[in-house]
Amino acid sequence: MTATGRRTIVLTGASDGIGAAAARQLADTGHRLILVGRSPEKTRAVAEETGAEHHVADFARLDDVRSLATRIDAAVGDDGIDVLANNAGGIFGDRTPTVDGHEKTLQVNHLAPFLLTNLLLPHLLRVRGAVINTSSVGHRLFGHLDLDDLDNHRRFSPNKAYGDAKLANILFAKSLHERFHARGLSAVAFHPGTVRTNFAADSSSIMRLVYRSPLRHVLLIGTDRGGATLRWFIEGTPGETWTSGAYYDERVLTTRVNPQANDPVLAEALWQRSAELVGLPAAED
Repeated sequence: MTATGRRTIVLTGASDGIGAAAARQLADTGHRLILVGRSPEKTRAVAEETGAEHHVADFARLDDVRSLATRIDAAVGDDGIDVLANNAGGIFGDRTPTVDGHEKTLQVNHLAPFLLTNLLLPHLLRVRGAVINTSSVGHRLFGHLDLDDLDNHRRFSPNKAYGDAKLANILFAKSLHERFHARGLSAVAFHPGTVRTNFAADSSSIMRLVYRSPLRHVLLIGTDRGGATLRWFIEGTPGETWTSGAYYDERVLTTRVNPQANDPVLAEALWQRSAELVGLPAAED
């Protein structure tokens, strides 16, 4: 962070939903915002509205993620990244592999941010930065990771794939804390609340029916509230506002988690497997 308190913030999933809401709420704070989205039109519109820099990348293509990291690296230069908010994600339909050969829900929600974070790690470590992973209560309701079947060949459903990926977000935050907190990095995962967005629009999940029905106005919170929670983590001070290595339900530290979220052996094994799947050295630390 600069002496003036100005932070460099990389925010993915910024073209819609809580990412766009958080970007708008951060627009007049003086921070340097670098927005990332999949839609060129939507991402550009949010960037123009907020005065932010922006990049386009499709997380269903790992080459897009590698290119994105190269472009952000060039834009940041010798400066650091104070906050990387891994907010891109969604729940999808049938089990269709990406061009990289991975199940799409796993790749977009976990493998792509895992790769991006590792590629940007030098910038984060330079300024004792923070990584914020948008997870979901779905990790507890639907998730059960099998490292021998991360792509869910044997037990695929949209809900399980999403729950697994959101569980991976929590384990990834814990692994980042274990590996790099001594070098100044902080990491956290949080559930933003069940937000009225179109994230389930391409899904065959039962969740899609709730998101499209009149019940959405009763059961779901608005994007502004979810965006405000994301902003709270982005602007918070690790160790004061929130605890590194932890998982939060909105802004509340909670122990109501999937038991696998507290398994350090699984966390380390997931790191190694994820590194293998995205082509990173497995022993990187």
